[in-house]
Amino acid sequence: MHGLSGDGTLMRIHLGERDKHDGAPLYEAIVTLLRRRGLAGATVTRAIMGFGATARLHTDKVLRLSMDLPIVIECVDTEAKIQTVLPEIDALMGGGLITLEKVRVIAYRPEKV
Repeated sequence: MHGLSGDGTLMRIHLGERDKHDGAPLYEAIVTLLRRRGLAGATVTRAIMGFGATARLHTDKVLRLSMDLPIVIECVDTEAKIQTVLPEIDALMGGGLITLEKVRVIAYRPEKV
């Protein structure tokens, strides 16, 4: 996608704030992997409330659960590039959810200086 517009794929990875890989936050390991593999970019968002496969509610309103809020990583690139990195992401994750959807990229460029 680097410098391209048109058809792309949006990958969303849902996991918990407490999820780790080699002692570090899992979201950091995934973003580092995406960057190392040359994907167009990634954004990590910390949610204020959610639940997943366990149906356990995670919210910032309950102090003991506020350290395990939902995390969403979003990445847009070509379908091919995302497909090549998916097995590596899957190997890093324990629980969680990964979704893919088609998107139309309107603009992707660095900030003008």
